[in-house]
Amino acid sequence: MLERLNQLEREAREALRSVAGGDDLRDWHRRYLGRKSALQDLLKGLGSLPREERPAAGQRVNAVKSGLEEAFAAREEELRRTRLEAGLRSEALDVTLPGRPARRGRLHVSTQVLRRICHVWAEMGFQVYRSRDVETDELNFQLLNFPPHHPARDMQDTFHTTREDVLLRTHTSAGQIHAMREHCPEPIRVVLPGMCYRYEQITVRSEIQFNQVEGLAVGKGIRMSDLKGTLTDFARRMFGPATRTRFRCSYFPFTEPSAEMDIECFLCGGDGCAICKRVGWLEILGCGMVHPTVLGNGGYDPAVYTGFAFGMGSERVAMLRHGIEDIRSFWANDLRFLEQF
Repeated sequence: MLERLNQLEREAREALRSVAGGDDLRDWHRRYLGRKSALQDLLKGLGSLPREERPAAGQRVNAVKSGLEEAFAAREEELRRTRLEAGLRSEALDVTLPGRPARRGRLHVSTQVLRRICHVWAEMGFQVYRSRDVETDELNFQLLNFPPHHPARDMQDTFHTTREDVLLRTHTSAGQIHAMREHCPEPIRVVLPGMCYRYEQITVRSEIQFNQVEGLAVGKGIRMSDLKGTLTDFARRMFGPATRTRFRCSYFPFTEPSAEMDIECFLCGGDGCAICKRVGWLEILGCGMVHPTVLGNGGYDPAVYTGFAFGMGSERVAMLRHGIEDIRSFWANDLRFLEQF
């Protein structure tokens, strides 16, 4: 057996010196060190030797195996260096060329539009106010004139937590109470941007999470005409000075009277297209005068103070501005979509 081991070692080392490439190197390893190699066959044959010969034979087999593994690693490193040196000699490098620019990240399209909306409102004298994503049922519904079992709750399917009366907010309107109680009795003008969550079926027009910007103004002598003028000015700052608006009657439990505001389609100029569904108008927000009950819950005396509120979705505004037809694109993490903005 020792003679066979010596012969196998000489043969393996001679074959390794003639190896010139990666495939040949893998073939050599498989032939001489693999599970089906001649060396493995000799290891299996140790049990058939006389007992007194086994220790010496075993030590010799292990020594040959270790030596071949070291020779394989050295040859592999030698071939790697040879390839590297050949590449450096053959590939000309012009050190005067400018370096490749690093790819920079960018803001998500929804974040871009959200910041633009907040910037416009800041220019109009509104303070940005942040409120929490996790709310109590009282602040999210009851203090906004949504008593238990109110039918309007069905419009906002809710994510409830394991803790009783704690939920993910369904609208940023929940922050109205926080803002009013913090500033009362001083007049306030705030916008409340943030993420909202609703347990809805995901479609091209609806998602379970979306950004919303709530607006609130409270003071003495505020009227519906102030609301209309403020929102019309916002639309012109946001979409262009020639933007036309219209208001339609609507219903929200926390405002009375309530309305929805449309802008003339800026893609077709009011003639009708696929984006505006051939009607020439685009709905962008809901609004109304703050309900006296909500004012009272916020700490203001409704006999002295009045106010208006509005709410818009930044993803919806982004869809209108960029002609995006599927709201699911915002959260699908498809770089082909995101890199367009």
